[in-house]
Amino acid sequence: MRHTVALSTLPALHRDPIDRLLIAQAQSEQLALVTRDPLLRQYRTKMLRA
Repeated sequence: MRHTVALSTLPALHRDPIDRLLIAQAQSEQLALVTRDPLLRQYRTKMLRA
């Protein structure tokens, strides 16, 4: 449920629903996301470059 709430508060910077869910999960669980997608780097989430 916490991930769904976080998902609903994300700004619409990225259109891919799975990527948005990954961002919400990473934020909720205070985890880093590993990605090469430059659009995901716009979110306030810890990121590791793939």
